[in-house]
Formats: sequence, structure tokens, C-alpha cells
Amino acid sequence: MPFMKWILAAAIAPALLTACDSSTPDRTADSQVPETTHQSPTAAPDPNTPVNPLLAEWTGPYDGVPPFDEMKLADLEPAMEAAMAQSLAALDAIAAQPEPPTFENTLVAMESARDPLNRVLALYGVWRSNLSSPEFRAIQQELAPRLADYYSQVRLNDALFQRVRAVYEGEEYADLRPDQQRLTWQVYDDFASNGATLQGEDRNRHAAINARLAELQTEFANRLLADEESYVTWLSGEQLGGLPDSVIAAAAQAAADRGKPDQWAITNTRSSMDPFLTFSDERALREQVWRNYYSRGNNGDANDTNALIREILQLRDERAELLGYDNFAQWQVQNRMAKTPQAVMTLLEAVWPAAVARVHEEVADMQAIADSEGADITIEPWDYRYYAEKVRQAKYDLDSNEVKQYLQLDKLREAMFMVAGELFGFRFSPLPQGTVPVFHPDVAVWEVTDRDSGAHIGLWYLDPFARTGKRSGAWATAYRSHENINGEITPLVSNNSNFSSGPPGEPVLISWDDAETFFHEFGHALHYLSSNVAYPTLNQGLRDYTEFQSQLLENWLATDRVIDGYLVHHETGEPIPDELVARIRRAATFNQGFKTTEALASALIDMKLHTTDPAGLDPQAFEREMLAELGMPDELVMRHRTSQFGHIFSGESYAAGYYGYTWAEVLTADAAEAFAEAPGGFYDAEMAERLVEYLFAPRNAIDPAEAYRAFRGRDARVEALLRSKGLAKPD
Repeated sequence: MPFMKWILAAAIAPALLTACDSSTPDRTADSQVPETTHQSPTAAPDPNTPVNPLLAEWTGPYDGVPPFDEMKLADLEPAMEAAMAQSLAALDAIAAQPEPPTFENTLVAMESARDPLNRVLALYGVWRSNLSSPEFRAIQQELAPRLADYYSQVRLNDALFQRVRAVYEGEEYADLRPDQQRLTWQVYDDFASNGATLQGEDRNRHAAINARLAELQTEFANRLLADEESYVTWLSGEQLGGLPDSVIAAAAQAAADRGKPDQWAITNTRSSMDPFLTFSDERALREQVWRNYYSRGNNGDANDTNALIREILQLRDERAELLGYDNFAQWQVQNRMAKTPQAVMTLLEAVWPAAVARVHEEVADMQAIADSEGADITIEPWDYRYYAEKVRQAKYDLDSNEVKQYLQLDKLREAMFMVAGELFGFRFSPLPQGTVPVFHPDVAVWEVTDRDSGAHIGLWYLDPFARTGKRSGAWATAYRSHENINGEITPLVSNNSNFSSGPPGEPVLISWDDAETFFHEFGHALHYLSSNVAYPTLNQGLRDYTEFQSQLLENWLATDRVIDGYLVHHETGEPIPDELVARIRRAATFNQGFKTTEALASALIDMKLHTTDPAGLDPQAFEREMLAELGMPDELVMRHRTSQFGHIFSGESYAAGYYGYTWAEVLTADAAEAFAEAPGGFYDAEMAERLVEYLFAPRNAIDPAEAYRAFRGRDARVEALLRSKGLAKPD
């Protein structure tokens, strides 16, 4: 397993990966260790001892595939311990070699050192995100500090760091290829930014902080998941008013899955909460569902996260000071596109006023409808989606449930395959069940090949449905990334969602927003699959850039070729009417006040939490006071309230980094305008070639700012974002 992939895996393993999981290093999990390098065991393995299946080389077709059918929790701890020991031994051997450091014998050796740890962590990640259970969470809590200890031993291996530094500062560096220089800088920076230059007590304290953070962040993730699983709103047949048939069917299935086939269940996940709040006529139940969802982690019980948040913030701040930074945010963004917290705040504050102003307009429209209906209410947060849907129908004659009848999950998947073929030259072919192992019956697998040559590119796994033990949200991950050091290694990529499955045999219908998310996550998968980098470390994207490619792909959902070819009525098979498409497009910027403000509020609070002295901080009071200072409208809340903000407290890749979605949105809007202006529009062949060449295939082998300028001919402009959201002031 390549060196930087070791670092990434060890860092994120204790964390709950939220939203879009791209391979950005999550620098969290060190622990206190002596200042000597690890002394690895030297005894040879007993040839008569069976190999732990989690450690074994992956076998089967496609250069080997994960042995999901052999996953047993009893094997996890011994496999992880053995894999960490072998990893440390391999790195010690590189550090101890007598030859002078070179790019090949140090950097490439660190990349190329094959180790079972990558295989164990790929399976560990599936347990963590897709198959969690109380038994696994107990093991996860035990492993978190041990993974942190491993991580520290890598980062604080001074002999290894000195070899990397010698290459980075040596004469050979100038003669390396650009991607080799970038690899060398990234590995050096990863060491230097994470305590390798510290000495004595500072070094030990840095390691101890990271060990504790690993425990806290794991505990946060587990409490949040437990809180999601603990709350279900049960409905009787008299409480289904306003709900579309598809929502009722999903709620019936959720109840049946929980042993109550005569009731209907609204679970404490976004995919269940959101449509209920949009359509239910039962205002008291809307409030109950809303409070259940937005109170996660803040109920004063065993799953309350506030004390964890306080300690996490204090430790992050202390560690940043050890490394010479004013605060955690300054440390976190210094090697990302933004570079400084000030640049982040400048962007967020440029968009915030227009977004809030639009919220006030949206609320006024909703209140007018409520008044006209004699509702005798003032719009509250649990009313926003419900009355926004009424406004959508009144202003645009657009019923989101009407649109949903044309959004079949399987058809949308085929549409994504078409887009991938046109832009990337990929062909997706379903593998017969049993060709490769899967970890759940819901999972299906496709082989990805070159559409012209037929050459194998990789595998794409899809795990689409919600279930107990699966974390909420949608995300993408790679079980194996592309590399080409000693022969090409092809990627194994997975998309994971939480759609409600509904009754067996019936088509799964989803909302337009969910369809955009489906395309978004597929964009991450295409980013993995299109990689042409030689060195695996260069697959790791910057957090404020890696969402760009996935956000950009959302634009293809509304193209004529997708609409005309794949949006057909689930019962009649009739194509979506032109006049309905026209109404969808007229409403394209509808409700952008809500969507933009709830996301910006989360990004702003994230940045403020990580630039504020955390001593004595009360997370709930801080949230209230900061939002009041910002002028947050009363009618909505942050998309991720502090107590449930898994992006930033279950790990660190999004901590002081949630702004990355908005940063990437600027790039997305600007790039989308480039496609819109091209002769062939969103399927323009020349633009597609530039898209792959500069924005997808290089991954992080090129500085993202340089890559974007090569694609666009200039830097992205924030005005494009305001135009895309309909927030720009009229000329």
C-alpha cells in the first residue's frame, strides 16, 4: 500500500466519513510514542497457521476483488494489529537502508510497499459506513487509539522523514518530472505539517492529542449513528394526509422492516425526514419529525455530543499552536486552494447577504399562502418545506411529486452511464450476480471498460438503499485507487446512497434533489475511474477542490439528452411532457435562499468554531450567538447543526473545510458556463476532452488552481455562482 494511502487510511479509520468521501488526507490520529522508531517483530510467520481472510491478498478476477463474503468481525482486530505491524516494518526497512536517499529508493518505495493494511481498512470502512452494529462499534472504539498509535509511529519516524527531506531539499528534485516533484512535496508537507519537526515534550504532546482525538471523533460518530437509530415517528392510517403514494409505501416498508406491518415509520434520516416535511398535512407531526432530526446529539442523554465537541475543539486548537499556527483553521487550509481562513470568509460573506435576502422573499411568499388558506400560523422551520412546495406549485405550477413520477432510480442510473460514455468514453456492463463478492444483497456491480477499445478500466459498486446500521447521506469511496508504478492497477469504486426501497418489484422513485445527488456522487466515482496518475498519493484531492468534479456532473441531469431519453413515467412509459420540463427549468433557482443559506450557515459556524478560542465554549450557546450575529433567519436552521455536524467532528477532512462545497460551487458554476457557451453545449467533444485531461484524469498530480486555469483559460469567478443560483443583482 502506498505511503500516503497508509496515512489517509489510518487517519480516517476512526472517523465516520460523511457526505462525499474523496481521498483527502484526514490528519487526525496520532498518539504518544517514544522518540525511537518502531521495533518490528522479526519472527517468520508459521506456514501452518491459516491466513486471516482480511489480511489475505485479494484474489479473483479484475486483479483481485475485496473478499466481502469472508468478512467476520472476529477477524478484524487481529487483522488490523498484524497489518499495522507489517506496515511499520516495511517503513522501517526503507528508513534504515544504507544507500543515500533518492526519489526511487525513498518516495517510490514508500508508495509501492505492498501491505495488507489497505485491504483491512477497505473492509473496515464497509463495516463502519455500510454495516455498522453495536458489536462493530465496540471494536471500532478499541481500535481507534491503536490506529492512532500506528499513525504516530509513521509520522514520528524521524529517520524516514529525514530521507524524505533529503530528496525534497536535494539536487535531484529539480530533475524530477512535475508529478514526481508534487509527490515529493506532498509527502514532505504531510510529515512537516503533522509534528515531524517537533522535539521533546511538544512531540509527545502532539502524539497524545491525536490519540485522544481519534477516540473522541470515533465516539462522536457512534453516538450520532445511535441517535439516528433511536428515534422513529410512528404513523397510523389517519396520519398520512398529504403524503404521496411513494412516501407512504416507503414508510410502510420501514415499519415492516421494524416488525410493525400495520403502521408507517418515518425514520430519523434525511431521506425519510425531508419528503415527510415537504408533504405531510399534519403540522404537529412535522414539528415532531423536525425536532427529532435537528436535535440529534443534543438531547442530554447518553448520545449527547456537546462535551465531545468541547474537548475536540480544545485539542485541535492546542495542537495547532504546537505547530506554530494561530488556530486550527489556519493550519487546516494552508495547503488547500483557499490558503487562509480570511480567503474563506471573504467568499462566504460575499454570498451570504444575497442568500439571506432571498430567504426573506421565500418566507414572505410562504406566509402569504398560509394566510390565504386561513392557517393562522407564523412560518416555523418545520413549515418551510411544506409551504415552499405550495409556493412552487403556485408560482411555477410545479408539483415535485408530479416530477417524481418520471424519476426512476434505474433509469437515472442508465442516464448516468450514457453521460459517462459521451464525456469519458466509458461503458458500464452489469456483472452477473456472484461474479464478485458483495457485502449485502442490495449491492450490484458493473465492469467499466473503454467504449472504443474494450480495455478494462475498473469496477463500480452501487449500494443504493437505506437500512439499519448504514450511516445516513450519500457518499463515494474507492476500495482501490489507480496507480501505474510497476504495472497498471485499476480502481474499485463504490457509490452509496440511502434511498427508500419501497415494496419489492416496484420502481424506486426519487425527488429531483435526490436525482442531483445521485449524479453528484457518480461524479466522484468518475473522478476515481478516470485517474491516470502513476503514484497513488496523487489520487488524493484537496477538500475545497474535490467536490468540484462531482458538483459539475449534476448539470447533466437537466440536459435534453437525459430528459428526452430517460425520464419516462414509471407506469405508462410515456416521456416527461415538454411543458413539465419547461416548468422544471423555470423553477431551476427556486428555493435557493433556503438551500444556500442552510449550507452557508454550516460553513460559517464551522470556520468560526475553528478560529475562536475554545476555552469554556458552550457549543449550543456559540451556535445561537453566532447565527444571531450573522442575521440567520428564524425560519430555518443550519443544514448540519453543531451537535450533529459529523463532517467536522467525526473526523477532520471537512473540519474548517465545510466551506469547500461553496468554494467548489464557484468552480462548478464557472465551468458549467464554459460548457453552456460551447458549440456542442454540455456534450461538446472538445470541452469533454479538456474536462477529462485537466479536471478529472490528473487528480492531484497538478496544482488544482493551475489545472483549472488550463481548462478555462482563467481563474473562476464568484459571479458565476450568483448567476447559477439566481442570486445575482439585475444589471
